[in-house]
Amino acid sequence: MDMITEGTHIARSEASRGAAAAAAAGASAPHAGEYLTYRLGAEEYGVDIQKVQEIRSCETPTRIPGAPSYVKGVVNLRGVIVPIIDLRMKLGCERADYNPFTVVIVLAVHKRVVGVVVDSVSDVLDLQAEAIKPPPEMAAGHGADFVTGIASVAERMLMLVDMDTLLGADLGAMPQEF
Repeated sequence: MDMITEGTHIARSEASRGAAAAAAAGASAPHAGEYLTYRLGAEEYGVDIQKVQEIRSCETPTRIPGAPSYVKGVVNLRGVIVPIIDLRMKLGCERADYNPFTVVIVLAVHKRVVGVVVDSVSDVLDLQAEAIKPPPEMAAGHGADFVTGIASVAERMLMLVDMDTLLGADLGAMPQEF
């Protein structure tokens, strides 16, 4: 019995040490796994597939008076009021017209449901750790803290995005319950 107890204690110590190392490296450090890839103009991005709830066609949301211009409004998704954020506008991309390929990716961010408008969804990629490189360091305050890594896949460069970091401040201003 003592060996089992000791083994459990060692496993817990190793797990907490691993969690502490991950926290020191940054909670949003990129990791190997599956990423949903999407396009904003000519740029391609990836979001952890575990954050994605569904992909929907783009519909006209109900506008929220006084909201920032990139918050397009809200939609009712099976009884849940979901804010819709246009990522092109949020990230300062060239304005693109909404077309049949424009979709809304419904995400779980900070225990809330939010939809993000993207130009198109490409595919789901299973990225290995060696394919993911850290983003370049930028001048203080001018970096894109939400870009956790850059992956090279064949001829494609894919920016991996931490949606919690990108949308966190926006969701802090919204009510907890939708």
